[in-house]
Formats: sequence, C-alpha cells, structure tokens
Amino acid sequence: MKAPEEAKPPVAESYVYVRDVRQQAKTPENGILSQTLHSDERSKVILFGFAAGQELSAHTAPYPATLMFLKGDALLKLGVEEQEATEGTFVYMPPYLEHGIKARNEVVMLLTMVKNPPPPAA
Repeated sequence: MKAPEEAKPPVAESYVYVRDVRQQAKTPENGILSQTLHSDERSKVILFGFAAGQELSAHTAPYPATLMFLKGDALLKLGVEEQEATEGTFVYMPPYLEHGIKARNEVVMLLTMVKNPPPPAA
C-alpha cells in the first residue's frame, strides 16, 4: 500500500538571483543611476550607483526601508543627524524619516522598501 504524499509548500512563481550585486551596479561618470532589481506589492529593491559628489536631497517615504552600502563613502542625513556610510554600512529607516545621501566618491548602495508588510499575527 502506498503512503499518502505529504503536502508540499507552494513553489514561488519567480525569484530574483544576482550572483554579485556589486558587479551588477553601474556608476555613471556624472549623476545617479538606479536599477530596480525587484518590485511587487510588498517590496521594492533598487540598486543605486552614485558618481562622486552626487547628492540625493533630503526626502521622506511612507515605507520602512533599509540601505546597504556596497562600495564607496557617503554622508547620510538621517532625521536631524548626520552619519558616515562606508562599504558594509547598514541602515534601517522607519516610515517618514527624512533622509538624504551625499557621495564622497563612487558609491554603490542597495535600497529595500517594505511597501506592504503582512498584518501582525492575531
């Protein structure tokens, strides 16, 4: 007699795989270049390349977000504070935190926005 099959979790319809995101990043000679690596109803992941001296002026977003610095040095505005960012720096930002970035040299940064987190468990 054959044993009943175990239920298997659903297979994700698609996934994103980037072997080395640092090699995927493009840093322009002048300006800021962004590449969306993933976007759906729950999250968005954007890879940024900043030319030296480029600045993303202070702004807010309605979502929690993380920043991961993969290359370079930058000055961050986080609320009323300024912080240094170098390769390996990680930042978590709650919704509506005013933030901005100024690249001191070529900077590669990964931004992840959590657009629609699941509801808390009851």
